[in-house]
Amino acid sequence: MVYYFKSTTVDPPAFVYVGKDKFENEELIKYGWEEDVCAHIYLRLNEGDTWENIPQDLVTDLAQLTKANSIEGNKKDNVTVIYTPWSNLKKDGSMAVGQVSFKDQRKVRKVLVPARENVIVNRLNKTKVEKQPDLQQEREDHRRELRKRDQAAQQSRRKEEAKVQKERQEKKWQKDHAYDDLFTEENMEASSNQNRDETWEEDFM
Repeated sequence: MVYYFKSTTVDPPAFVYVGKDKFENEELIKYGWEEDVCAHIYLRLNEGDTWENIPQDLVTDLAQLTKANSIEGNKKDNVTVIYTPWSNLKKDGSMAVGQVSFKDQRKVRKVLVPARENVIVNRLNKTKVEKQPDLQQEREDHRRELRKRDQAAQQSRRKEEAKVQKERQEKKWQKDHAYDDLFTEENMEASSNQNRDETWEEDFM
């Protein structure tokens, strides 16, 4: 079971989700998307956004939701919540269920949550939806869509490059043959002295 939330602190609303328990979170860890930002709570970034420029209001929402969904953290004040790109998560067989470490500590950020803010938590809980998604299939579908976009972009780029190349070739041909009409056999004969009559010099004088 996965719980889905929407944060309306940004437009369009942010897509947020979390596993029902640590076992569900194992699946989220396994089948995350490259654009996901996570700790205990997962944020699926909108296209064009990066984990480094998440608006502060949205970070606060995520931190409050993380605290509220932590058995230990929900009981305490001054809780530190960390977040990082999904691609920075590190998981091996020696770790407990739901436990992760990080490949690069420089890609880990921290936010302090002084206390639970019920206004925020209640607002988010009103958007809560429970689903049982096929996480593996969702990721495969997403990656397939990205490949299609990439192929379409490459094809468009190749067409544009071919168009530019053709225009360059046409301009070069026009430049190389700009004086062709001046040197036709007819024009050359008309300008030749060999075919003039005997009086052409008198006409010139």
